[in-house]
Amino acid sequence: MTPEIQILQAELWSSMPDALRLQDRPSGWVTANKPGAKVDSFLEGPTMAPDGALWVVDIPYGRILRVAPDGTWTVMADYDGWPNGMRYRPDGTLCIADYKRGILRLDPQTGTITPLFEGYRSEGFKGCNDLWFAQDGTLFFTDQGQTGLHDPSGRVYRAGPGLSDLEVLLDTGPSPNGLVTNHAGTELYVAMTRSCEIWRMPLFATGTSKVGLFARLPAGRSGPDGLALDRLGNLYVCHASRGSVFVYNPHGDQIARIDCQAFGLTTTNLTFGGADCDTLFITVSDTGIIAKASIKTLLE
Repeated sequence: MTPEIQILQAELWSSMPDALRLQDRPSGWVTANKPGAKVDSFLEGPTMAPDGALWVVDIPYGRILRVAPDGTWTVMADYDGWPNGMRYRPDGTLCIADYKRGILRLDPQTGTITPLFEGYRSEGFKGCNDLWFAQDGTLFFTDQGQTGLHDPSGRVYRAGPGLSDLEVLLDTGPSPNGLVTNHAGTELYVAMTRSCEIWRMPLFATGTSKVGLFARLPAGRSGPDGLALDRLGNLYVCHASRGSVFVYNPHGDQIARIDCQAFGLTTTNLTFGGADCDTLFITVSDTGIIAKASIKTLLE
């Protein structure tokens, strides 16, 4: 039996202050991705800190921002890069998937940024997009670049807990984007933006096998972006042109949709927060807004 699909409405949590919105600073990212448009920010990579603050990236202007629980925004780093995804490492430092510079490490106390991985076997990355740390500290990240249906050569990488060696898990992806492991650490879910699909990748000591289709999302001007997994194993998928988060149970059945369209259509990424991790914080990038949604009914 197909489960009933719940429709949940997102609420406004915080909007980037006008003083931090940039329009006159040149950006190669805007020129390449939004030609002719006025782009004052493009938020991504939300990450909840232990103190309840939400950290986000601003891709075109190379900024890392902290939003305090009281709604105060602070620029924590401003550098020459295009930061896209961001996650906490088990050691408390932040790691960034940067389109221009690879995988970076950020000291949240000082704002200092240092390179972690700048390429693979003397070859530069196509353009890193998002990253994920498994419970044991294993790093997974996507290298999307300009890949798509015309060029399905995007890569998914893995590095062990010591972060010393890289392994290519997949090199045939049509724009791999957000990613997350299941709770057992035996499977990796990857959003393929241009094909509007979520791929399921079984994980082995070396490599993967029998990669399959887990879910297919509605097509549009873009596709699935950031991913998150709740404590029941339900998968949350941001759609970057539908203003929605689609929710699937562990069997690939859609069980809910979180509607963010009142705030914009470019829902790019999300993270859990709240006392019981029952609130989603969602970046709506076309408007510089962070929305929130309670998922308590999905956890009952």
